[in-house]
Amino acid sequence: MKKIFLVLFVSIFYTTVSAQVKFEAQTERSSYGLNERIQLVFTINNEGDNFEPPKFPSFKAEGPFINRGNQTAITIVNGKVTQKREISTQVIYYLTPTKKGTFTIGAASIEYDGTVYKSAPIKITITDPIQMPTYPGQQPTNVNYGEGIHLVAELSTKNPFVNEPVTVVYKLYFEPRSTVGNFRNFKAPKYDDFWSQYIDMKQLRAERGKYNGKDYSMVVLRKVILYPLEAGAKTIEPFKIDLDAEVPTGRRDWFGEYEMRVIEKSLSTGTQTINVKSLPEKGKPESYSGAVGNFDFNVIPSKTKLKAGESLDLEVSVSGKGNLKLFTLPKPVAPSALEMYEPSHTENVQTPLTGMTGKISDKYTIIPQFKGKYTIKPLTFSYYDLASKSYKTITSKEITIEVEEGDGTVVANVPSSNKQVIEKKEVFQYNKLKTEFVSKSREDFLGSGLFYSLLFAPLLLIPIVMIARKQKEAKDADVVGNRVRNNNRLVKKYLSEAKKQMGDKVPFYMAMEKALHNFLKAKLHIETVEMSKENIVELLQQRNASEESINRFIELMNDCEFARYAPATDIAMTNDFERAVERISELEKQI
Repeated sequence: MKKIFLVLFVSIFYTTVSAQVKFEAQTERSSYGLNERIQLVFTINNEGDNFEPPKFPSFKAEGPFINRGNQTAITIVNGKVTQKREISTQVIYYLTPTKKGTFTIGAASIEYDGTVYKSAPIKITITDPIQMPTYPGQQPTNVNYGEGIHLVAELSTKNPFVNEPVTVVYKLYFEPRSTVGNFRNFKAPKYDDFWSQYIDMKQLRAERGKYNGKDYSMVVLRKVILYPLEAGAKTIEPFKIDLDAEVPTGRRDWFGEYEMRVIEKSLSTGTQTINVKSLPEKGKPESYSGAVGNFDFNVIPSKTKLKAGESLDLEVSVSGKGNLKLFTLPKPVAPSALEMYEPSHTENVQTPLTGMTGKISDKYTIIPQFKGKYTIKPLTFSYYDLASKSYKTITSKEITIEVEEGDGTVVANVPSSNKQVIEKKEVFQYNKLKTEFVSKSREDFLGSGLFYSLLFAPLLLIPIVMIARKQKEAKDADVVGNRVRNNNRLVKKYLSEAKKQMGDKVPFYMAMEKALHNFLKAKLHIETVEMSKENIVELLQQRNASEESINRFIELMNDCEFARYAPATDIAMTNDFERAVERISELEKQI
């Protein structure tokens, strides 16, 4: 019997001790150098409230940083397996000593289940600076966060000829461990003395690249094609941008991973100078009009045999690669017996990264007035070829137009913009092809269908108004339904408010908590005083919500509650907002 009582006593004592709440403070060592950084961890083996830290008069403190975790303890007694879920909370401070000596860090306090618990004081000795070891939590000195981020303007050439394309690619280089985003305040150059064309970037995508011989991640932000319009030293203004970057701090956490910090960064490419060379005067043809590139030149008539009064089209076109929009096409000269009208100009030009490519053309409408043979003299087109560094000239063939006797009728395909010129000649006039009739007798309004419709419309509205009124009265009498609808409206309102307050921690998380609470009110039909976590879990289980969904929702509520009193980044707030939308949608489908 004595042995049985002894076993029972030990078992009861062990159970009582294990159920006790433990709250303690710890540091890695009791002695540190003046240049070291100290991690102070307060741990409670449960969830606590109203944490009060001690004072740190001889230290610079960073924090608090809150970590919460849970684990399952397994006990086997006489072959019976018992599982128990244990919860722990850590409040972490990083301390930097300001002077040497022995200091006592006082007790911190925390409240759990109505009882206040205090940690034991800790003594720390600060000595002369020591050679910094490599251990988790180490903080390097003189760190310039974000120094591994560079904005660069890469030019295809800095010594182009006039009208030679210059490609400018604006690239952002950053360390592979970093991330960048939230690009804003773009300030692009004006590109004076250049013809410019932007190439749209449909999607920003990170790629591998090298900068100053080192491996970096690289994003192309913008591409521009420039054509210098005159010779001389030309300045390209800086391209500026602001962004947010998540960069490594240089220290590691207790799991050996690099700790990251979100910073704001303003970047600029700086001013660049391009020395534009004049095109050579030697060998420049008289017909040269400024074309630079590699081109084909064609003069093509739509027909060469026709009757007097009929029309033909004469197309003068240049196609190829070069500054197609920056020169004029040669103009044909026709005999006086051929009426030639102002041309219609068309362009089919693309501007890829290598420069303009495509075709431009002028189309002339020509109408011969008399029988005979008429000659349109050859046209010449000259351009400067960048590949051979020389001028080239293309000459079209002579065109002979044979005109037969006409019947006096003029048939022409003339652009609408030139019709006024032709009408003044009074050679022909346009026929109206569509006849429009207007009735002589008019129907009176009195006795018409519209008259009777307007007369009886008010009578038809009476039953509609009565039905709508009854529906409104029934809706007003539905107190529970109105409360649910109001709470649903508040969920959307507070989620919208949280999105607007993104970046401002306290109002953001207050709006998030209100959105989650009103969602529970709408779905569970409870009031604020009934909103304990145990009651929420029980009601969600009764409505067939899955255990996993319930745990994730409660975890989100806890995170929002703790985040109001701990540091939070824009990235963390964005993640919490997306989690809230996902959790609400998930539970909405289940219950």
